[in-house]
Amino acid sequence: MAEEINKGINSPAEDLPKGRFGSLLTRNNKQLREDRAYVIIKDAEKNYRRKIEDLKDALDRLKTDRDNYLDINPGNTQTIINPTDFKSEEFIANDLKLGVDIRNTEIMLEIAEKRYSELFK
Repeated sequence: MAEEINKGINSPAEDLPKGRFGSLLTRNNKQLREDRAYVIIKDAEKNYRRKIEDLKDALDRLKTDRDNYLDINPGNTQTIINPTDFKSEEFIANDLKLGVDIRNTEIMLEIAEKRYSELFK
């Protein structure tokens, strides 16, 4: 009885489109895994590269900020700030914070670059 029902129906493989879309949908397990792996690897590699570039940019900004922070009187190039207006404790705290931020960013950049090489090269 099942033979009579299926008698005039083509097999599913015969009805599939022959173009790229059909071939992508009918690829075997190994091809499917390879295709998925390729997409995952490319995405992770691209994002790792972007993260490394972001860390480099952040490091440059921090170093520039630290250098600019040494300009005690940025509003006037002719005079230095009045000693009574200088807050040494605030200056030291900010300078040390920038130093720690720079060091932490350098460490993260070093780790990211090493890991990128291990994973993608």
